[in-house]
Amino acid sequence: MFKFFKRIKFILTFWKFIPFLKEFFLSKEVPFRKKGISVILLLVYIFFPYDLIPDFLLVLGIFDDVVIATFILQRTIQMAPESLKEKYRLT
Repeated sequence: MFKFFKRIKFILTFWKFIPFLKEFFLSKEVPFRKKGISVILLLVYIFFPYDLIPDFLLVLGIFDDVVIATFILQRTIQMAPESLKEKYRLT
């Protein structure tokens, strides 16, 4: 249950993560392999958007997309170096 609320908070404050993502992909601290994994995860989701719940079910249909996108962004944050996490207070 705690993870659910943590993800909801993450979704509501997503705009704060845009500078983090920019620096993650432009930083020399982050190994190319980790950047590649993040890009591959995002591309797989974009090009193969398999829906667990069809989008025509409005709120529920969008919810599974949000959960998957949040999961990918959380994995990207976990792969970031500690200095970058501390800079954006993500620890």
